[in-house]
Amino acid sequence: MLPFKIIRKTAIDKGWSGDRKYCITASDGHTYLLRTAPIRQLEQKKAEFFWMQQVELTGIPMCRALHLEETVTEVHCIHSWIDGRDAEQIIPTLPEKEQYNYGCQAGQYLRKIHSLPAPEWVPEWEMRFNQKIDRKIRMYQECPLQYEGGQAFIDYLNSHRHLLKNRPLTFQHGDFHIGNMMIDADGKLVIIDFNRFDFGDPWEEFNRIVWCGQKAPPFAAGMVDGYFNGSVPREFWELLALYISSNALSSLPWAIPFGEEEIAVMQKQGQDILNWYDCLNTTIPIWYRKYAIKNQTAL
Repeated sequence: MLPFKIIRKTAIDKGWSGDRKYCITASDGHTYLLRTAPIRQLEQKKAEFFWMQQVELTGIPMCRALHLEETVTEVHCIHSWIDGRDAEQIIPTLPEKEQYNYGCQAGQYLRKIHSLPAPEWVPEWEMRFNQKIDRKIRMYQECPLQYEGGQAFIDYLNSHRHLLKNRPLTFQHGDFHIGNMMIDADGKLVIIDFNRFDFGDPWEEFNRIVWCGQKAPPFAAGMVDGYFNGSVPREFWELLALYISSNALSSLPWAIPFGEEEIAVMQKQGQDILNWYDCLNTTIPIWYRKYAIKNQTAL
């Protein structure tokens, strides 16, 4: 039973989540976000709700999990409503220094998210991710479309698998990038959409930074610096290139069922990545080399 009566409900038609989302006005006078999912996802939604509450305890600004209930056919989750605008619309329009500063905030938030250790039952990382690499290489090789120069991704993956050994395991947001952030009415960066949460190597979480690098390169540079407080270890760059290569291989096969528009998006992204990394001949992407040193005084 919801803790209030819904006075008004407006559907939100955006994002890739399978949840149905609504902006609701409640009888208590407040606005909330309602997410609904099929009842078969009950255990998953309970876990998502629990871990969002753990993340909230770290103190980061976020969309908060407030109430969860089940009906015969659905799971209903009530979250706090963020009064603001999508970060991916706002941040690219700002001066370079402000973009970088917001990126630093995002990196600091992510470090707090990764302060939550993974449960003991989470499998060891090296074997788990090597299986993922094998699967993604196979997907790419069987795909009717290829990237120009895409073999560089496969070669890098195969020559750097040793980096996966003895990696730590933490909670992961699961889809941490500028598209899952908002700027609230006070100008504060807020993290949303935890529905793809997972557990794994905390540095793997940066694999979605390609979206930030395309939308707002100074923001991407700031995100890395904020996470590491400006002292980025060499091993991070080597592993990030591995994780981005792995994602790139599966992105093109993933896009095919969605049609030409998504295929074009992923083709461009693959070529952008190859350009950033000089076909994997360097492990530090262009956007970091260009924007980080210039803006690190903001840390």
